[in-house]
Parts: sequence; C-alpha cells; structure tokens
Amino acid sequence: MPPVADALFRDSAPRSAIAHLAASQLFVVNGSRLYDVDDATFAELETLLASNDDDAIAERLTRLGVDAPPFIDDAAPSIPVRALSLAVAQKCNLGCTYCYAQEGSFGAAPKSMALDVALQSVELLLREISPGERANLAFLGGEPLAGRAVLRAATKHAAALAAQRDAKLTFSITTNGTLLTTDDAAFFEEHAFAVTISIDGIGATHDALRPMKGGNGSYERLIERVTPLLQKQRAMQVSARVTVTPRNLELPQTLRELLRLGFHSVGFSPMLASPTGRDELARDDLAVMLEQMVACGELFERELLAGRRFAFANMVNALRELHKGTHRPYPCGAGAAYLGVSADGALAACHRFVGDEAGAMGDLTQGIDERARNAWLTERHVHRQEPCRGCWARYLCGGGCHHEVIARGRPSCDYIRGWLHYALGAYSRLVARRPDWFESES
Repeated sequence: MPPVADALFRDSAPRSAIAHLAASQLFVVNGSRLYDVDDATFAELETLLASNDDDAIAERLTRLGVDAPPFIDDAAPSIPVRALSLAVAQKCNLGCTYCYAQEGSFGAAPKSMALDVALQSVELLLREISPGERANLAFLGGEPLAGRAVLRAATKHAAALAAQRDAKLTFSITTNGTLLTTDDAAFFEEHAFAVTISIDGIGATHDALRPMKGGNGSYERLIERVTPLLQKQRAMQVSARVTVTPRNLELPQTLRELLRLGFHSVGFSPMLASPTGRDELARDDLAVMLEQMVACGELFERELLAGRRFAFANMVNALRELHKGTHRPYPCGAGAAYLGVSADGALAACHRFVGDEAGAMGDLTQGIDERARNAWLTERHVHRQEPCRGCWARYLCGGGCHHEVIARGRPSCDYIRGWLHYALGAYSRLVARRPDWFESES
C-alpha cells in the first residue's frame, strides 16, 4: 500500500464517535467544531481515544468546556424542494465504460423530454417560492445537449417566472462537451450557467474511458467544443469533473493540465458503483487515489501560500466546510431539497435514481410523494446507518452517496476518512498562514 495512504488510513481510523485528533487540533464531532489544544491536553486526549472510552472522553470534553447540546437530532427534515435536475435526454452519444445511466438510457429505450414536461417541472420548482429565496434548475442526462431545444425553452421560462416572483434562480448543466456550440457558450453566459464538463484525463486516457458510441475517442472533439466556453466564461463558470477509475489515477498531472486549459475549477470523484462493476475502485485503488489526492492537496497548499489561485475543487470545498463547521445528517440534498425528473415526468430522489424504484418520489401529474420522501429521509439519516454511527467523520460525510451505498455498500470509508484527516491538518496549517483566504471564501 502507498505509504501516505497507509498512514492516513491508520491515523484516521475511528476510535471515538464523539472526538478525533488531527495535527494539533481537537475535532469535536457534534457540530464539527475544531479547537487548538496544548501539547499536554493533546497527549491526554490521545490516551483517552486509544482507550475507546467515549464516556471518559465526553467527561474530558465537558471539563474543557466544549460540550454542547446535540446539533443534529434524529428527525427527518421537512423542507421544500428548491432544486430539480431535468433528464432532458435519456440518451447519449458516448459509450462510457462505467456510466451509472448505462450509456445514458438508464437501461431502457432512449427517451427525450417533451417541452410540456420540462415546463411542468419548472412550475413545480417555483410554484411556492418566496421573494428572495434561492433555487437551482439543473440539466442532466444522458447527454442534456441532445435535448437542446427543451433545455433552452425551460431555461427561458424559468428565468422569467423567477423574475416575476423575485426569486434567485441559478442554472447548471453537466455535459460530456462534445455537442457544445458557440451559441451554447453565449446562451450559458447570458444565463450565468454553472457548466460541468465530464472529462476523465488527458488525451488517450480520456478516450479509453469516454469513447464515442462507435468507439472513436472524444477528447479532441471535447476540447475543440469547450474552448469557446473557457474563453467566454465570465458570468458562467466552466468546471471539470473527473471520474476516477483504476485506469486514470495520475491526478496531479490531470489537475495541472485542466487548470492550464482554463477550467474554473477541477474536481475528482471516485467510481464506486457502476451497473456492470467495470472500472470500480477497489480498496487498493482507493489507497492510490488517496495518495494522489494528497499530492494535489500539497500542490494547492504551495500555490495558496505563494498567493496564486489553484482551483482544486475537492480541497477548496473541504477547507470551506471545515471553516464553516459543516455538520449534516445526509451526504447531499437528494430526496430533501433536491429531486430528479425523468424524461417522462417521474420524480426521483436524484438524477442517479431516474428509473430506479429505490428512489421513486412520485411524478409531475400526481405531485411529490411526501410519504415516500419522508420514509427516505428517515431511513437514510446518518444516525440510522452503520458503521456511520460510530464514525467521527459522519457529519462531514453524511453517510456517503445514497446511490452508491445502496448499490455497493461503503467501500470508500477509509478513503473518505483519510482525505478528511489530511484536510484537517491542511486547515490548521493554512488558517494560521492565510486567514485572509478563508475570509474571502466565507
């Protein structure tokens, strides 16, 4: 096993459900709170954590004055839906080896969303929104630009409706980039889209994982088509999302090159569950990925201390969440403030559950199935998940992607904890030397 990952796996292993130690800091799980402690207190806490005695640890936290009532209870939240993703095209021109949507069609005949379904979705999202409230309308697939006309009409309708109601509406799209046009660049800039480009490496590495349906590579076409967006982005932001498999683990090189090309930010996501099992990361692969992620994080640290922007999204997000004290009972908004809409108007917990009964949430005709939604939020709460309840990282992680957990379990817990342990150390170093950066990110 790579030595950096081996050490992080060991140092981040759960020893207490209520506290963790990293660098010179005490991390209190309740509320995700960080405290500097002196050497003597750190050593005492280290001994207590080694004993696995949470009662004794809790008593020491009380004497330190950092105990508090629970920040998170067991109740399922009751919140309105304020984000929808529309599968405007359940079809794709690529044949990606690992696609959760089974090359875009979700395992069924290819479908296109009718305009009336898209407009009904917009009405559902904005029907009860109040002035000043925020909402997001996202377009996914398949490949959403295969449904360009519906995408544009829905965007224009949503923008007008949000303006009438004085709501703050944002737009986003995730695309493979190969169908982009210069007109798309102008449209996305006009409506300040957050554009995420799926790109899994440079040149042949990307081509092997994300070929065209006929087998040819897609990298050169992607770069040709995305370049006008990279040059035009002002109100819009064009980011890169790299799905990491055992075949594209050279992350620092990928990060540097994509930032050089002009992407606003670059993020990495491990492939944990594919319909065929192909290209999923095993534990040894995740150890390599963790070592590569730390190498990217160290690049970020050096660049930040030198006063240069280095938009490694995973690092930026981790530091931002630690600084805010993010604590959550779920990994994301799926089934809560966020739902997915299939091409035929079925509602799902998120875009990954389109066509999957495990995440069915009603439809546009009958409305949101609130019983199913409440049951989902009750069952998926991190307090009801194992081994999450005994893990110090549970309120930062939220229990892991629902779709991946249901499909494959939790093979990535060591990886996630190792990354967060590294991020805690990086936070303690950077907050001391670049506090101004954290103020600008808040």
